[in-house]
Amino acid sequence: MADDPYKALGLGRNASQDDIKKSYRRIAKTDHPDLNPDPAAHERFKAASTAYDLLKDPEQRARFDRGEIDAQGQEQAQRHYYREYAESGDNPYRQPHGFDDLSDVFSDLFGGRGGAGARRGGARSFDMRGPDQRFTLEIDFMTAARGGSTRITMPEGSVLEVRIPEGAHDGQVIRLRGKGGAGMGNGEPGDALLTLIVAEDPDWRRDGNDVETTLPITIDEAVLGGKVEAQTIDGPVMLTIPRGASSGRKLRLKGRGIKGTDGRRGDQHVVLKIAMPPKIDDELARFMEEWRQNHAYDPGRRA
Repeated sequence: MADDPYKALGLGRNASQDDIKKSYRRIAKTDHPDLNPDPAAHERFKAASTAYDLLKDPEQRARFDRGEIDAQGQEQAQRHYYREYAESGDNPYRQPHGFDDLSDVFSDLFGGRGGAGARRGGARSFDMRGPDQRFTLEIDFMTAARGGSTRITMPEGSVLEVRIPEGAHDGQVIRLRGKGGAGMGNGEPGDALLTLIVAEDPDWRRDGNDVETTLPITIDEAVLGGKVEAQTIDGPVMLTIPRGASSGRKLRLKGRGIKGTDGRRGDQHVVLKIAMPPKIDDELARFMEEWRQNHAYDPGRRA
């Protein structure tokens, strides 16, 4: 499964990009270490995270499908080149055991007689920075909009507190310095790169730095207007409903959207939706019947 990212996500090679995203989210919700302590679930989540990181980029996915890179995103051709070079008769650093003994080669190439590549204890060694490691992190809409922090469990079991910046967006990458793969010798560790996935929210929709919500209002509020409480990213505010408001009408709350990288905030658009009472009583029915007799109108008529 580690060699086939499609199998790690439970998909075939003809899966759409949307299928890939949905499959990863499904696995994350059931097998994430913070939600499922089963070691087998942890392994499934690790495999799915690696697979999603590879396949979410259509260009990188195409390169994998063509065999140019492996399931870890490493160049296939380059890897063969180094192996062939290490084992060829023309290589002055050729070792009898091939690729596994290339530490001596790197030691000579990177200053084997001093500095980072000096002999230590009679054996050649060298210092190399550890590899960066890529992961995905799903956050809810409000955490992305307001900013905040969340705890994550790394593959080796360590728990980290990750700060989510205000206005974070889907696909944004957060770098955790020194939390990636271990270095060689005295080399520093690599970084952990977290790609954010902002979960869908039934009450909020985002368009750039603007947001949109739906606000249910009563029949009398639609007819007579009034003040109605509406939710914003920063908390509830009182919104003025104009007289004669119809379902679908949009009201704008300026500067109540997402904070952009320039520090300015977008707007919030509130879509009105007339909600009928849970029960139509006799009094309301009689009133509407009388009103219809004298004030009937055609809502589809154009001015």
